[in-house]
Amino acid sequence: MLITETPIEVRYQETDQMGVVYHANYLVWFEIGRTKFVEALGLNYHQGMEKHNVVSPVIDAQISYKNAVRYGEKPVVKTWLETYDGLRTVYRYEILNGAGDLAVTGTTTHTIVDKDTFRPLSIRRKFPDWHAAYQDQLKKED
Repeated sequence: MLITETPIEVRYQETDQMGVVYHANYLVWFEIGRTKFVEALGLNYHQGMEKHNVVSPVIDAQISYKNAVRYGEKPVVKTWLETYDGLRTVYRYEILNGAGDLAVTGTTTHTIVDKDTFRPLSIRRKFPDWHAAYQDQLKKED
């Protein structure tokens, strides 16, 4: 199973007065990790979906905070595919702080929809290459 590791540079504006990363920024880092994961599979959101007027909104996000990440650290976002059923995709994340300690864990759940109508679509039918790549990842998990 593919697990991507995406380094992040903590920007000053991402921190609070204590020099700790503001909690909402971890969701942005999840998105960065997810994009790198998709690219590592040889896929591309813009070329693969958006040019077909399809977007992939987050329909659920879960996040747990374990340790702080501070300004000046070099955290890493680990990303992998947790589940996929042809309609919904769940990505799992771990963020390690500069010391390598587990700082944040979480998941985001996505579906795909028509950009204009927000009508749900089947990944399996609309993007068989994405479906095959995700199915392949789940087989590698076993």
